[in-house]
Amino acid sequence: MAQGFTISEHTLANGLRVVLSEDHLTPVAAVCLWYDVGSRHEVAGRTGLAHLFEHLMFQGSAQVAGNGHFELVQGAGGSLNGTTSFERTNYFETMPAHQVELALWLEADRMGSLLAALDQDSLDNQRAVVKNERRQRYDNVPYGTAFERLTAMAFPDGHPYHHTPIGSMADLDAATLGDAQDFFRTYYAPNNAVLSVVGDIDPEQTLAWVQKYFGSIPAHDGKRPPRDGSVVVRSGEPLREHVVAEVPSRAVMQAYLLPQDGTRESDAADLALTVLGSGESSRLYNRLVRHDRLAVTAGFGLLRLSGAPSLGWLDAKTSGEATAEAVEAAIDDELARFAADGPTAEEVERAQAQIEREWLDRLDTVGGRADELCRYAVLFGDPKLLNQALSRVLDVTAAEIQAVAQKFLTPDNRAVLTYEPVQSAAPGADDESAAAEDEEGQA
Repeated sequence: MAQGFTISEHTLANGLRVVLSEDHLTPVAAVCLWYDVGSRHEVAGRTGLAHLFEHLMFQGSAQVAGNGHFELVQGAGGSLNGTTSFERTNYFETMPAHQVELALWLEADRMGSLLAALDQDSLDNQRAVVKNERRQRYDNVPYGTAFERLTAMAFPDGHPYHHTPIGSMADLDAATLGDAQDFFRTYYAPNNAVLSVVGDIDPEQTLAWVQKYFGSIPAHDGKRPPRDGSVVVRSGEPLREHVVAEVPSRAVMQAYLLPQDGTRESDAADLALTVLGSGESSRLYNRLVRHDRLAVTAGFGLLRLSGAPSLGWLDAKTSGEATAEAVEAAIDDELARFAADGPTAEEVERAQAQIEREWLDRLDTVGGRADELCRYAVLFGDPKLLNQALSRVLDVTAAEIQAVAQKFLTPDNRAVLTYEPVQSAAPGADDESAAAEDEEGQA
């Protein structure tokens, strides 16, 4: 790792960027394809299209009907999936090394010919799947809409990151076959994608296969650039919401706007949140759970974003009869002490070691490495930045961590969401919140 991974880059005539990294340690290889499209590219009234399309990509293409993509990959001993975020949609397979050609052919077939299989039935089928996913993961589980609510507060209405990738029920219902076809033509083009192949490969042979299967797919120049998300204009109103719902305990959740990914300040913010809220040795856990016994859980993590301020996400579930106000006061006190004094040398060393371990664990798999190569290529323009990522984190100083805390971990830079269980709410207090919950579940 000290010298970095071997990485080569190529660009086909149609604009597809290809990143190869040869590693013969184990006889497996990963194929990863990132499309530069996520929920930030969507427009009002059509939220959820990026995530819906992730599902449609597994619904069949010209040469592979129905569920055939899964069947062929798994039948060859591989695994596969796809995910959608604010900033990208990715698809990936990990295969026995001698089956890499199959994965490349499958990805090329749906990139080049999905429209041949996309009809109203497949759209309706996957729309129903996504709506059910929303019910199961968001609407019908305790605290399920917390991330959606906090994001909507942190990024105001009209901001490209205001809505989450899952989309709304109403917008999913409104999506037409024409919308889906236009979305595919616009974003699922080779010049809007990066393909990485990592593992036990022959780079020359692999590039020949990529050229063979992807080279004839035409480019598309109609992509609309995403709206600027780097600027967040506040309304001046307090960013606070209180929800009464069927939840097991009171909760305090907060979102802080932090530096954009790819910056030194972002690495400093990651270390600050690790010291404050990652694991049972963190400051917030020691204060809220061990010392004051106000909470049963307390964590603080970073959602890195490259096209908007990153989000620091704080989550504390209360203990017994502890009030949200008491938990929030203890949080404020800990953040103020951290900003005033900064982290100790031991805390910095421990946080850097934790991030180093997590990073090396991710790069230890060919799939994790392929995904990171795509991430650096799509979001930052250079996959070789992967080799510098860890050294940048290890170079951050205690003074820089403290400066980030002083600048960003402040009450005027956060959104606050509190939960109250229905059974413990004051008489009449749950009427409005419960109605809101019911309405969202029926949307």
